Amino acid sequence: MPDHGRRLKSPQIRLWRYLPILIILGLAVHLLVPQITSLENSWSVIQSMTWWAIALAVSAQVLSYLGSGYMLHVILDINHQTLSTLKGVLITMASASIGLVAGGWVGAAAATYGWIHQESHDGDTATLAGTLPALLNNAVLVGVAVVGTAYLLVVHDLSQAQLVGFGFILLVICLMIFSIMAALNSPKFVTRLTIRLTSRWAALRHQPYESAVTIDSVRQFIVAWNSLGDGNWRRPALGAIANISFDMLTLYFLFIATGYNVSLGVLFAGYGLPFILGKMAFLFPGGVGVMEASMVAMYDSLHVPNAVSVVVILGYRLFSFWLPSLLGYAAAGTLRRKSFSSVRGQA
Repeated sequence: MPDHGRRLKSPQIRLWRYLPILIILGLAVHLLVPQITSLENSWSVIQSMTWWAIALAVSAQVLSYLGSGYMLHVILDINHQTLSTLKGVLITMASASIGLVAGGWVGAAAATYGWIHQESHDGDTATLAGTLPALLNNAVLVGVAVVGTAYLLVVHDLSQAQLVGFGFILLVICLMIFSIMAALNSPKFVTRLTIRLTSRWAALRHQPYESAVTIDSVRQFIVAWNSLGDGNWRRPALGAIANISFDMLTLYFLFIATGYNVSLGVLFAGYGLPFILGKMAFLFPGGVGVMEASMVAMYDSLHVPNAVSVVVILGYRLFSFWLPSLLGYAAAGTLRRKSFSSVRGQA
């Protein structure tokens, strides 16, 4: 009887493990089906694409991930630890892939923390590495979205409803960023607030709660954050700027590949605002469906031919999201094997 019970539970465990992946694939199909007609009309666009521009788009995406790896490299360097930029790229990709199937950005931050902690054996540094890159990337995205919104206002291509909606989203994200930065100047307040939130979350999930763990985590983050003083924040910020800038270049080169000369104002508007929407739609892993649909709608409103925008956006998401996600799972396996080997070596 006990063995039979275990056999009954095993399929359910496997189902819940792979359910997030099935949801992501379902959302992708939901996006692609309405675009089948556009894809058929876009075949001539695909046939006429210049391969040198596609190669530049791929190169730009590689440089974008190197920017993310550089962020982790300099965060550890600031705290007198060593991590190569290449290994930082592997950790970034692996963590993002884990976040898709386990907890979104929270799962990705936790995965980054785990791997950095194995490298540095320093909880303070690992806490900063798990949280700072996302904060810096979001800050740069807000700046891009503000430029894009300003462009739409100048060309009068933003309705009042859209202005209110995008303005509200930008305001919420800006408030979140400024609140985090302001709260760091009041450690006691941050600790009390975090304990209150995490204890209620544990109660909702009917799980035991230890305030000492929360207090130690907040302390680690504040100590690590203080290490960014005296201008030490500049190098991680440079990595975030490189990450977003080269990611935008990927989109730009794909437009060039189709023969469509997109202006910088249109590029900023069609990139920043959909990304902000994707960040807000946290229920959809990686912004799947939300980003693609909003990008197509935005570029259509900016008079980019639909056949061009569909090819460019799907190609961009292939290079910036789908392929890196698949490579991220391989990177996670590599990192786990190396961690296991190091543990065995120490034993």
